[in-house]
Amino acid sequence: MSGIKTLGQFIIEKQADFSYAKGELSRLLRDIGIASKIVNREVNKAGLVDILGDAGTVNIQGEGQKKLDVFANIQFISALTSGGECCIVATEEEDDFVRIDSPVSKNAKYIVCIDPLDGSSNIDCNVAVGTIFSIYRRKSVDGEATLADVLQKGTQQVAAGYVIYGSSTMLVYTTGKGVNGFTLDPSIGEFCLSHPNMRIPEGGNIYSLNEGNYVHFPEGVKKYLKYVQVHDEATNRPYTSRYIGSMVGDIHRNLIKGGIYIYPTTANSPKGKLRLLYECNPMAFIVEQAGGVASDGFNRILDIEPTELHQRSSIFIGSKEMVTMAEGMMAEFSAEKNVNAAVSEKLGEVG
Repeated sequence: MSGIKTLGQFIIEKQADFSYAKGELSRLLRDIGIASKIVNREVNKAGLVDILGDAGTVNIQGEGQKKLDVFANIQFISALTSGGECCIVATEEEDDFVRIDSPVSKNAKYIVCIDPLDGSSNIDCNVAVGTIFSIYRRKSVDGEATLADVLQKGTQQVAAGYVIYGSSTMLVYTTGKGVNGFTLDPSIGEFCLSHPNMRIPEGGNIYSLNEGNYVHFPEGVKKYLKYVQVHDEATNRPYTSRYIGSMVGDIHRNLIKGGIYIYPTTANSPKGKLRLLYECNPMAFIVEQAGGVASDGFNRILDIEPTELHQRSSIFIGSKEMVTMAEGMMAEFSAEKNVNAAVSEKLGEVG
């Protein structure tokens, strides 16, 4: 055990970074860690029990829920309810936010936005899935917390992280003081520090997106794809295409090896598909803290002002050099169309 530092020990050591907190944030992070262990247990034995497949329900996004989706959602809400540090949980699986009203949470000051099981369509195929979470401080001071407490820009996050359930289970998180990764040691049941001070390479040669939607992509994305696929020894092209279909899995790989993950707008999803509060904001916070960049193709993700609980966004995220190149092509080839679309939408609202 010599030299091993657990997640709990690490969080306690870093408590001094938060003069405004009296241990609540530390306990909240530990609550999330405990719930993720329970979810990990079920993910690992999913093929042995009746927990794979559809639950027969549809979430607010109009997406069929998997049984493990529902299970994970229940586990995280339960952990955050019993912990007492959280006053609202906003989850991808619920139509509305969940207000926690219990004796232990009457003075709770934190909001948690969470995607309990990202990439769940891959569960039946034994592909890596994950959990994404984002933590904000409550803005209001009196009465019950409201939707306004949830709709905060990504720059207001006090912590964000993800858990990846793969060949090993890792919890990666940031509190704005860098990014650290912890691997679950099943022999002791603890997350142990394995990837201190994670930094994403400034450049890379991996690009991740669903090329099956190519014909529906903005022109800037098409131009970027042509660029990365052209042979050029000086820039080590063509780049390598790697797409898992699980945001956590794709970004985790790129965070370690360098790369770009793109989920652009399409003809069918003109506002983007990924959720701003549950997916884009937390991942953007993590990647920026690791030295990377995250935008919607034109604007920094963390500066977007949310107006809806389940608001969607496009995202270009990863190594600085790669994202900057993609943004440049969006500005050159898609900016005019983007402006025209915004004007048309505004005229539609007026009409």
